[in-house]
Order: sequence, then structure tokens, then C-alpha cells
Amino acid sequence: MSKIIDINFKPTLYKYKKPFHITGSISYEAKNLEIIIKTKSGAEGYGEVSPSWRVNGESIDIIISLEKKVKEVLIGEEVRNWRRILEIIDTFKSTPGLKSALGFAVIDAFCVECGISVWEFFGGYTDNIETDKTVSIGEVDEMVEDAIKINKEGFGKIKIKVGENLLKDIEAVYEISKKTKAEYIVDANMGYLPKEAVYFAKKLYSLGVDISLFEQPVNFVDIEGLKYVRYNSPYPVCADESLKTRYDAKKLAKEEAVDFFNIKLGKSGISDALSIVEIAKSFNIGLMIGCFSESSIGVNQSIHFACGIGGFKYVDLDSHLMLDEKEYRGKFIQKKNKIFVKK
Repeated sequence: MSKIIDINFKPTLYKYKKPFHITGSISYEAKNLEIIIKTKSGAEGYGEVSPSWRVNGESIDIIISLEKKVKEVLIGEEVRNWRRILEIIDTFKSTPGLKSALGFAVIDAFCVECGISVWEFFGGYTDNIETDKTVSIGEVDEMVEDAIKINKEGFGKIKIKVGENLLKDIEAVYEISKKTKAEYIVDANMGYLPKEAVYFAKKLYSLGVDISLFEQPVNFVDIEGLKYVRYNSPYPVCADESLKTRYDAKKLAKEEAVDFFNIKLGKSGISDALSIVEIAKSFNIGLMIGCFSESSIGVNQSIHFACGIGGFKYVDLDSHLMLDEKEYRGKFIQKKNKIFVKK
């Protein structure tokens, strides 16, 4: 094993194939940052930050400004001491996306030196996962058309973005359910008030629409609202924006506010993500894994984490499929809705 001798920050820009519209936000491009960690033996580890101002208060400029400090605290550390390094990385408390990318890059470099894959390092539970693909907010006809296309591409799970117009949202989900055959994850991205969320769920249930998961229906600070929706909705409720740290997970679990946790490495970093998994297991809370706007090099982090840890009933790792990326560079192979880690 050897020491870290260099850390490179590489800003990247990706255009969305189609504008990505969620509650209160339309994205046309993703400004990401690749991180390459090099060791004395020649091993390299790769990570990527996809900064989310909406969720984390991170921007590409903030991340880049920390490059000097990152090098100061990590260069000279032995990658085999990855747990100690994660503790150092966790001191970057206000930049969870950076924590995630750095932590993964360190573990990736360590695994290269050991001759194993990262999914094996995390536990080797399975070598493949099934992802959904997302329909962003648009006119009803447009959303239905996108859902039909996704279904024909071989995706059996479709994520539907809602949250800006209650009645239109109900119509869109209902029409999609009539024209496609799939499992549906509906994500409001904090767009509803608690009673609106319950009306949305009960109305669709009365129309015979089967929704597998109702994700983050209300504002992230409204834990009582989440709990209200959970106990009055016919569909399981999932926390996303409300869940960032292990402390969030503990509070949500103790309040019995949700049925599922959506873990995003970019919200939590590696250390907290590992803790959240164990808290979920302790409280019999289901697991989902999601992403921000990562390219293939970034979504690779979550793929290897999910395959190694196992137990993720829902997988929302499709950001790389929505970006105009010239080549896929992650250590995985995509076959329609199935993702296989490279061995």
C-alpha cells in the first residue's frame, strides 16, 4: 500500500439531452467536478461531485475553492487507512458532495492497489441492479410520450416528477399509468403541502393507479408533515431532501415519519451513507438509492455502493442517461434498465 501523492480537481460541463424540470427548477446543463487521487504506487482513484445548491448549498466555485485545503489534509495519507481518511474528509461538513467524491476516490485507489473492485470492497452483495428512468415535469401529453418511450426502451420502473400543479400532476400520472406498464415512483421534490399530498395520493388510488413509492411530498423540514402523509396515504412514503445525515435518519426513524430512505452519496458522504443503511435496517425502513446530475464517472460511485451493500429495493441511477456524454467511463456496463459492475 502507498501514500497519496497528488489530488487533481477537474471541472466538467455536460449538457442535458432535454431540459430537466423538477419542482422549482429547470436544468439545462450540469457543472460537475471530477476528482483524481494518485498514489505513490501509480494507482488512481476517481470520484465526481455534482454540486446541488438546492439541496446542499454547494456550487462548483465553492468546491474548487477548497482544493488547496483538500491537498493540505490528504496528501501523504496512506490509502489503506481509508477509515481514518474518511474521518478527515468528514471535517468538510458543509460540502457533502465533495465528501462523497473524495471518499470514493480514496477507496477506489485503495481497491486498485488491492486488485479488487469497489463493489467487492463494500460487501460484494450483487453484481447488478435495476434502475428506473425519470419523466420530468412538462405538459401532460409530453410526459406521457416520454413515459411511453422509456417503457419501450425496456425500463420496468418509471419515476415521475410532480409537485408544481396538483390537478395537472394527477392527470399526468393517471394518463401515464393508462399508457404504460410499469412500477411508478412519484417524486414531488417538496412541492406539496401535507393535505395536498394526501389528496393527490387518495385521488390517484381511487382511480386505480398503483404507485410503488411517494417520494418527498412535503418540505424537507416538515417531519410532522411527512408523518401525516405517511399515515394518511395509501402509498409508501420516502424521504429524500429530509435525509442527509445519520442524525436525520435517526430522527425520521424515531418519528416513524417514512417507509423508505432515499440515500444519495452526494447528500451524505460515504460515512453517513453507511450509517444510514444500518439505521434503516434497525428500524425496518426500506432503502432507495438516488443521484443528482452525475456523469457516468460519478454515478459509478452509487452503483458500486449499492451493489456492494445490497438491499436497495428502488434504484434511481439514471442521471448519466440524461446527459449528452460522449463516452461512459464508469466501471459498469449498462444494458437497458440493468446495470452490471465490471469485475
